Amino acid sequence: MNRPQPVEKMIEEIKKLPGVGPKMAERLSYHILKMCQNEIDRLIDSIQKARQTTICCSICYNLSDHDPCFICSDVTREQDIICVVETSQDLIAVSKVKNYRGLYFVLGGALSPLDAIGPDDIRIDKLMERLKNSSINEVIIATDTDSKGEMTAVCIAEVIKKLGTKVTRLGYGLPVGGDIEYADEVTISRAIAGRTEM
Repeated sequence: MNRPQPVEKMIEEIKKLPGVGPKMAERLSYHILKMCQNEIDRLIDSIQKARQTTICCSICYNLSDHDPCFICSDVTREQDIICVVETSQDLIAVSKVKNYRGLYFVLGGALSPLDAIGPDDIRIDKLMERLKNSSINEVIIATDTDSKGEMTAVCIAEVIKKLGTKVTRLGYGLPVGGDIEYADEVTISRAIAGRTEM
């Protein structure tokens, strides 16, 4: 390559971002190089501020700038139903659905034996602790429909059923193998409406 070494290094770092391949990393790098200094300073400042001020809610583990987060602080939400998701991105996708006004819990991932991610590596114990100390009547499991998400859903359902709490899974509307964060509002809305008991 005939690129300057600092540009090569920037491309290598940008390639580490999820969903960014070599061509996109190169395009973004050259775009950044063309930006004026004020724009670069604002970009750097926004990244640093987000890193410094973003925390995990101590109740639902969603990313927030205060604790508890605005969802857990909202007393108008239904307090007897909770939707369990893998990531904060999934929570944002589900929260756009107008017919769901319950609470949330972010697991922080999914079970994946091949990647050595077991029940102790995601927040199943924290979820159980929350359920034991609340008046939750129904848990909606909204993990992805791929093999990791399904395995996680089955594992969580087995544990929660021991508490005598109703466990449901999102219904039809989400494609098998799909990620919730990429689904549109109508699809998620139908999936919530068509949830099934596990």
